[in-house]
Amino acid sequence: MNATNRRYQIAVVPGDGIGPEVCDAAVAVLQAAVSGVADLDFQYHAAGANCYLECGEAFPEAARAACLAADAVLHGAAGLPGVLHADGTEAGQDFSMKIRSLLDTYANVRPIKLYAGITSPLAGRKAGDIDYVIVRENTEGLYAARSGGNLLRDEIASDTLIMTRKGIERVVRHAAEISRHRNGAPGDGKRRVTIVDKSNVLRSYAFFRHVATEVMADYPDIEVDYALSDAVTIYMIERPEHFDVIVCENFIGDMISDLGAATVGGMGVAAAAELGDDHGYFQGSHGTAPDIAGQGLANPTATILSAAEMLNWLARQHDDDDLAACGAAICKAMEAVLAAATDTTPDLGGQASTMAMAEAVCRALTEA
Repeated sequence: MNATNRRYQIAVVPGDGIGPEVCDAAVAVLQAAVSGVADLDFQYHAAGANCYLECGEAFPEAARAACLAADAVLHGAAGLPGVLHADGTEAGQDFSMKIRSLLDTYANVRPIKLYAGITSPLAGRKAGDIDYVIVRENTEGLYAARSGGNLLRDEIASDTLIMTRKGIERVVRHAAEISRHRNGAPGDGKRRVTIVDKSNVLRSYAFFRHVATEVMADYPDIEVDYALSDAVTIYMIERPEHFDVIVCENFIGDMISDLGAATVGGMGVAAAAELGDDHGYFQGSHGTAPDIAGQGLANPTATILSAAEMLNWLARQHDDDDLAACGAAICKAMEAVLAAATDTTPDLGGQASTMAMAEAVCRALTEA
């Protein structure tokens, strides 16, 4: 379908720390990519730690309504270390936790890919050797206890890990569908879903493995693999080429996706797409990095690649081939900039500012 004059409403939540900088960079690239193809209506909304300081809420009702009504949500980062609730948890994180429930974005999709121009801390690894996706259940697990745990007399604290059959089934099915549309693991070309859990110790994780195995029976074309959560951290270092798609519970996914990002250049290059049946929420995997905020040092790669994922998801939702082409063009332009390694931010070995790197991606789009 031709997307000319098609209009999409994007709720932009810049957030805290480096969030506004990387959001501005991503919006600039999006505008360049879709020019003449589609109209992205960017509407900005406040949420996060600074919002909590100003109005007492990290996710005000106006922002909630806007995110629910939008075609997609683009986010910078939320939370600041010193902005806390009385129980010691970060107030700004209320936004990230609550929006997942509001939009029912149950699949947190985190690509782990080593690009040309980036040196992996894993010796001898080059572009193409590491290329897999972590699919993390996003609405249940241990994090479902957020604001619902118990703290008694400053002596006893408890949080409950929640697993449901529906939650497991739908996230494993999402992981399997991703594998079906990939080229398989770099090491052997096999389409493979690795189920990661701690089933040897906890009943909840044994249930996760049981239900996940049932779902994968519907995908005989995809190899099923299993790993315990502690063991998989070793495998991700020693043989990352084995992985195609990893699926796991919320808390485990949070841990291992950060490790995966570290193997391909750091959190600054780690994109994320949080997807549901009707809504999509897109942000880099990194945090707010308040120590470098406002200095133009933030790496915009993760947010720009997340923005490309946003276009790809909108294209699937609306049968919009032109928008899919725009998403692919952003990825190709970003790969060119990273490979050249001349217009990258200091963490990647360059001297470019956040916006200068975004401008380089825009130039690469034009040249393509």
